[in-house]
Amino acid sequence: MPRKNELERKALQIILEAGEDGILQSEMWKKLGVTSREGSRLALKFEEKGAVVRERVLHKGRWTYKLFSQTKLVSLESIRDCPCIVCEGLDKCFSGGQISPIHCQQLTLWMDPSLADSIE
Repeated sequence: MPRKNELERKALQIILEAGEDGILQSEMWKKLGVTSREGSRLALKFEEKGAVVRERVLHKGRWTYKLFSQTKLVSLESIRDCPCIVCEGLDKCFSGGQISPIHCQQLTLWMDPSLADSIE
């Protein structure tokens, strides 16, 4: 049997790969090869951590839960126009570095354009 962390990683991967359609909780634990009890515990743990949303659904006449990942896959579209891609200071930019992404106005505005008035 896989280690606990490996099992959790595999479970989260299965849920993520299910995409926007989600996956029935029972399908997840079957793919993992664990008991329904273990699968339910994993799903509850993920929900408590905010990694997964559990939605109660009626499936084949029985109530069950469908799991939806809160993590979204990164795509090239999701980082289009990111100022970091063309930033001349990128090699000096890191937490505690000469330049920091935490204090970068360009990055902050790109992430939340509604802050433009409060930064200027």
